[in-house]
Amino acid sequence: MVTLGERAGGRVPARKDGPRRRVRVPSVQLKFVMAASGIIMLLFLIAHMVGNLKIFLGAEAIDSYSAWLRTVGEPAVPAQTLLWIMRVVLSAALVGHIGSAIVLTRRAHKARPVRYVHRRPVHGSYAARTMRWGGVIIALFLVWHILDLTTGTVNPNGVSGAVYDNVAADFAPSRWYVTLLYVLAVVAVGIHVRHGMWSALQSIGRSSAITQRMLKGVALGLAILLTAGFLSVPFAVLTGLVG
Repeated sequence: MVTLGERAGGRVPARKDGPRRRVRVPSVQLKFVMAASGIIMLLFLIAHMVGNLKIFLGAEAIDSYSAWLRTVGEPAVPAQTLLWIMRVVLSAALVGHIGSAIVLTRRAHKARPVRYVHRRPVHGSYAARTMRWGGVIIALFLVWHILDLTTGTVNPNGVSGAVYDNVAADFAPSRWYVTLLYVLAVVAVGIHVRHGMWSALQSIGRSSAITQRMLKGVALGLAILLTAGFLSVPFAVLTGLVG
């Protein structure tokens, strides 16, 4: 028994705190972050595709739309305010989406540290691998796309505000490799959107066969619409419809 004198004399050793444990974010919250960030990026993709399709209305239409994005809100707010808000929100969504995906993938691997010697191919595992590689392709393409059609650094025309001419120069037949890269990235986006939407809708839907078929149809339909919409622009340039 420790007496008061022993306490005062300092003979009681100080309690040593153990190493602090890192805060573990629940997987449910990480899945919510993935879903919310995915919705934000999906809405942006839809709006971006609609804006891209203005190229079929002519140079004035898409160039004016580009100018409006840079000047909307003036003079109440500085130029490009809307664009910078979108960039910040999309950057946060992208970081949250990728970060959550990495953590969830690592936890899934730790939960099953021993590989099965023989197992049949599973649709879920195949889709997960496709999502991972698709995410890498999309991330790399995003860097190129920004340097190409946002900053104009690697664009052969690279004139700020001249969206029509920049796109026509970018997807010219002599630059077939750029078109090929674009096609691969857009197809990866389509696969990513299809599986991501299907997973999200499945988690909130019922498990009946009819409902699952309907949800698959919705996810596939939107993925095809986005893929076709984005690919229509480079193919229009290749065929001479634009340019």
